[in-house]
Amino acid sequence: MPSSTVSYTAQNGTREPGLMHRSLLERPHQVVSGSGIYLTLADGSRIIDGCGGAAVAVIGHGNKEVKEAIIQQYSDVAYVHTMTYTTSSAEELANELTELSKPFGLTKAFFVCSGSEAMDATMKLARQYHFENGQLQRTKFVSRRQAYHGGTIGAMSVSSNLPRKIPYEGALLLDNVSYVSPAYAYHGQKDNETEDQYAARLVQELDDEFQRQGPETVIAFVAETVGGATAACITPPRGYFAGVRKVCDKYGILLILDEVMCGSGRMGTYFAFEPEGDVRPDLLTLGKGLGGGYAPIAGILISQRVVDVLAKGSASFVHGQTYQAHPAGCAAALAVQRVLKREDLVAKCHTKGAFLEKRLRSALGDAKYVGEIRGRGFFWGIEYVQDRASKRPFKPEVKFHKRIHAAAHDRGLAIYPGAGTIDGINGDHSILAPPLTATEEELEEMVRLLKEAYDAVEEELGSTMK
Repeated sequence: MPSSTVSYTAQNGTREPGLMHRSLLERPHQVVSGSGIYLTLADGSRIIDGCGGAAVAVIGHGNKEVKEAIIQQYSDVAYVHTMTYTTSSAEELANELTELSKPFGLTKAFFVCSGSEAMDATMKLARQYHFENGQLQRTKFVSRRQAYHGGTIGAMSVSSNLPRKIPYEGALLLDNVSYVSPAYAYHGQKDNETEDQYAARLVQELDDEFQRQGPETVIAFVAETVGGATAACITPPRGYFAGVRKVCDKYGILLILDEVMCGSGRMGTYFAFEPEGDVRPDLLTLGKGLGGGYAPIAGILISQRVVDVLAKGSASFVHGQTYQAHPAGCAAALAVQRVLKREDLVAKCHTKGAFLEKRLRSALGDAKYVGEIRGRGFFWGIEYVQDRASKRPFKPEVKFHKRIHAAAHDRGLAIYPGAGTIDGINGDHSILAPPLTATEEELEEMVRLLKEAYDAVEEELGSTMK
């Protein structure tokens, strides 16, 4: 029988899917439509998208303005090759973003299809900057533990998400990366330390690592401005990034900030680094919320400092991708940015984020298994512990994060689950990252459903956790 006609079936007689899902054991729910904060499943049930997918859907689902912009772009031209051509959608999107970023010295934009691609391209651009400066000895990156920067080889190499890295260690990943501590106060700040002292200690650790590696050999320091899926919305202590900027400047090391998950307005400012003082990254990655889920698009914002060095040298970036600055992707992202701007959604996120924080703390702040609630804007992480006093996590086999996720979904709420929060093995968390369009009433409903889910899991575990 020809292979094209073979029908693979499961033990229960149903046909095995041809699509390679994330799990070979569990099939995902099929979504048939989306509107606002809601997803409708094939069985007719409606789910509140309380996590925006993966903090992606910044303006919700089914926005007609974005749909029309995509259709118009496809009507005009679907694809051009950027070696020879450009389009108005790409040019206007770059102008929109650099208008926001120029006050921070970021003057050029470069567009790709995913955050992983953006990080790989950023690493290459950082290396090329030093290469054109005549500093060929700069071959190393310093990153932070408990961070995730993407699934491609370069991006995974500067990540430290252990479950995603372990299969590829020693075979594919780069060996020129070292790590320092994350800005993770819940587990990292000492009892007798002030916030300022904790920040200073982290900055000194980074300086020490530069010295250990030989600062003249380091290309860049890579960090998520606010921790993402790996450790759930960990926010930096006051003064940390301003101190990091000074240390990088001292040695001529570039600062790369990853805002693929926490940027594009989700933190209540367009760039997550804005409240952190005089930071001014040399290179910054955006994704997820940039296109709001309407198209696969991500980007790099590039400082004038980097542009100037390339302009005086090769006058080009030695990198290119087939779908770079894809017209329809850029049209979608441009429409999303205009919705954000016209409806003042970033400022509203700041205000409603305080409301969401208050409701979360009221509902779950004193819960038996909730260790910390952290975040800003519409990006909130809840870390679960078995014992609040000692911060002792649940054993991994309990799968607390999965229990909460399942209980919430059963009640009509999608949240983003995570494990290995503390060290890649231990710890559980949930992330709430709703669309920036969510109303206070909708936020109330999300918190109510999350509390119901938590209560059900606490009761379920009550007899076994004694």
